Amino acid sequence: MGAALLPFIIFTVLWGGIGIVLPFIVPKGPNRGIIQVVLILTGVCCWLFWLCCYVAQMNPLIGPKLDKHTIMVMARAWGDKIPDSQ
Repeated sequence: MGAALLPFIIFTVLWGGIGIVLPFIVPKGPNRGIIQVVLILTGVCCWLFWLCCYVAQMNPLIGPKLDKHTIMVMARAWGDKIPDSQ
């Protein structure tokens, strides 16, 4: 399972729009600088969080723990040849 390019592009454009484009269209006011910084930090942090979650799915550290009976049932259902275990 490898990384697909389309989700990476879509979410980069989404969070890039929030972190790069929106700060330029904040109306003038006493808190304009704070709002711009909040938008930039939101875009960066959310994109980084999404990227970490996306990359973690490529090589999961934890997998399902199946007992021998479950594995045998799955093998039979999927048509795998099961060697005699005697």
